[in-house]
Amino acid sequence: MGIEMNDRGPFDIPDIGPVVGSEFAEISVNVDSEANSTRLRLEDLRTGRVRYLDPLELETIIWLADGHLTELLDPSADRWRDRS
Repeated sequence: MGIEMNDRGPFDIPDIGPVVGSEFAEISVNVDSEANSTRLRLEDLRTGRVRYLDPLELETIIWLADGHLTELLDPSADRWRDRS
């Protein structure tokens, strides 16, 4: 995927929006207001998979103990598991 930069900096890409990236992942982060309430729209730019998080889910993530969050973020738990 080619990414074109604009004059707002390398992390705000036209037609994609703000991007948070590292050597492991590249995620576009936008606020979505199409549902009943405002929510965060996250898109994995490599796969196109989209996840919406509402304020309660975001608050839950903020309050998770570090150990529990580490378990949830382990990619071998779900993402890299063979699903065939």
